[in-house]
Amino acid sequence: MTFSQFFAILKARKNGVLSVFLGTIALALIVSLILPKQYTAAAAVVVDVKSPDPILGMMLGGSMMPGYMATQVDIITSDRVARKVVRDLKLTENTQLREDWLDDTQGQGDLESWIAELLQKKLEVKPSRESNVVNIGYKAPDPKFAAALANSYVKAYIDTSVELRVDPAKQYNTFFEARTKELRAALEAAQGKLSDYQRERGILISDERLDIENQRLNELTSQLVQLQAISAESSSRTAQAKSSADQLQDVINNPVVAGLRADLSRQEAKQQELNAKLGEAHPQVQELKANIAELRHRVESETRRVGSSVGINNNINSARVAGVRAALEVQRSKVAIMKTQRDDAAGLIKDVEAAQRAYDAVAQRLTQSSLESQTSQTNISVLTPATVPAIASSPKILINTLVAIFLGSLLAIGFALLRELMDRRVRGVEGLGETLGLSVLGVIPKPLGGKAGLATAAMLLPNNVMNRLPAPNR
Repeated sequence: MTFSQFFAILKARKNGVLSVFLGTIALALIVSLILPKQYTAAAAVVVDVKSPDPILGMMLGGSMMPGYMATQVDIITSDRVARKVVRDLKLTENTQLREDWLDDTQGQGDLESWIAELLQKKLEVKPSRESNVVNIGYKAPDPKFAAALANSYVKAYIDTSVELRVDPAKQYNTFFEARTKELRAALEAAQGKLSDYQRERGILISDERLDIENQRLNELTSQLVQLQAISAESSSRTAQAKSSADQLQDVINNPVVAGLRADLSRQEAKQQELNAKLGEAHPQVQELKANIAELRHRVESETRRVGSSVGINNNINSARVAGVRAALEVQRSKVAIMKTQRDDAAGLIKDVEAAQRAYDAVAQRLTQSSLESQTSQTNISVLTPATVPAIASSPKILINTLVAIFLGSLLAIGFALLRELMDRRVRGVEGLGETLGLSVLGVIPKPLGGKAGLATAAMLLPNNVMNRLPAPNR
């Protein structure tokens, strides 16, 4: 089909085409005028994904996720928010809605759920493409009701967001509160066990007391070493006193022995002198010999006394060594016991410290969860509240008319083509040739005075004959 044939069909079917075209437009206008007016009230909220958490002081991890804004849209359109709107506006007390519910469900089901589902059908939520603004719109026949519903949805969305954050915090707060009581009891038990152990052992400051006892142990060790050296020396002098007491240093340095020996030396010298003058039988010589014998006896006696005193000192030193050694052993046992006690106390102290750390950590989380469970702050703010719309959002007569023109044009063309298929007519010279299967030899115009302009009087020949004719002589 050529364009000329197409326009010829439209021209021939112009009455039907115009009827369908104008009828479609008229129907669209009538429907647009009959339909009740709908008003759309819109509010806008902004979701701040960059603000830090008011309690933790850090960025919210979930708000940086790509699907965060989609999640917010799902929350707004959820049944929970819709039910909250129903409760806030007390729509279950509306008589008309209750009657509609009874007519629709025969009293079966939940009225609140039915109204919430009804509200969701007129709700429009559109997040911005490149921003954190979410537009919440509601369509209703009453402009005031539409504005009230839009603002109520915004309020319910903000309250629900706070609840979604507070409810888990309340659960955590209950858990941490119970756990804190358990850890506090464990800490008190550990502290009581440590106190009882210190009281039973008499430990006040175990490290300081152990340092004192270690110092005492070191002192006893030093004393033992010194006394052992003195005892060794006294033992040596005692042995010397038994073998050659006169060569003993204590005997040599003894002033009494030294004086007696000096007297003995003088008496012996005097004896030799008198012996040479008077002879051995002289009474003076005999008296002098008796004195010399007495002095020798006194020297030996004093030497024995000094030697015996060295032995006594040796016994005393040995006894002191034994005493210090016994005290040292006792001190060592005491220090060993104190080290064991210190280790046991250190274990108990570690138990107390571990219980304290666990308690502090849980107490900190309890404080944090308690603050979170009481917070009413959210990262959602109302950007633009909904106002009562002055112009109806639907029906849109101009848009409906333009759509009707487009659809009417398509329907009119389709009608013309359908009618042409049902009732075929010859539309011009080309249609005549196609219908008869013959080629057009020529066209004779009508006379100038003709009423219909040009007439198509065609001279027709079969196609096989036309193909044999020379081209210039056609």
